[in-house]
Amino acid sequence: MSYWHLWSDDEGVSHQKQCSLSSFELKGVGGAAPQWNDKQEKTPATVVFTVQPVGWVGDWHENPAPQWIIVLSGRWFIESMDGTRVEQGPGEFSFGEDQGCIERDGRKGHKSGTIGSEPAVLMTVQLHKDPMHQPCHVQ
Repeated sequence: MSYWHLWSDDEGVSHQKQCSLSSFELKGVGGAAPQWNDKQEKTPATVVFTVQPVGWVGDWHENPAPQWIIVLSGRWFIESMDGTRVEQGPGEFSFGEDQGCIERDGRKGHKSGTIGSEPAVLMTVQLHKDPMHQPCHVQ
């Protein structure tokens, strides 16, 4: 199961890399038939639902915390400092972990915004933990 990881390197530059969740285990949950689960590290978290209006652009900024961002409806884009632009639609998700960036040429963190003629509806799961500054460490 692939996802995009927005991360910052030791020099404070944000990048994006396509990664995969790969630690699945076939196991029943709550008495249900076995299913494939990739259980993530237990950490306190905050869930936030966001509706970005048509034409919305979030100029250069960092994610408030390491967070999973899941597109529920509409489309949006994420552009990292290295110039990589990723566009996502319903069912696609990314891991935003670009904390600690250093401003360069007016860019710091990432820029994001809606695409098309409908709002982008997102669900974020903000993890209350320190960023790791390493791509694809979540498996």
